[in-house]
Amino acid sequence: MKSRNIVTVFGARPQFIKSAPVSRALGKAGYREFLVHTGQHYDDNMSASFFRELKIREPDVNLGIGSSSHGTQTGQMLIGLEKVIKDKNPDRVLVYGDTNSTLAGALAAAKLHIPVAHVEAGLRSFNKKLPIPGCR
Repeated sequence: MKSRNIVTVFGARPQFIKSAPVSRALGKAGYREFLVHTGQHYDDNMSASFFRELKIREPDVNLGIGSSSHGTQTGQMLIGLEKVIKDKNPDRVLVYGDTNSTLAGALAAAKLHIPVAHVEAGLRSFNKKLPIPGCR
């Protein structure tokens, strides 16, 4: 039986914000969380400042991917995340939102047959008639 291990993948400002209360709740519930920062957002204003202000612990791994085309960035993330997920063999991979980091984390986990948990902020337009939440 596995031991309640989660790999959390994040890399962009909205993901850091969402992860702060979830990480605290996971810790209180006895989960061991391994934090992976893809490096999608990497400067102080878009990354490190959120870790300080929201009291998020430093990531266990920072892939340091940085800026590039969507395909290149996502591909590099996928390569790095596959290695981490194989090494950690978690019970679940946790992703947030709808960024390249989210796609790479979910795809890497799915290919390795690790269940994916996804957290999203929900509909922000407040227009419930839209066929796809948030689309105009």
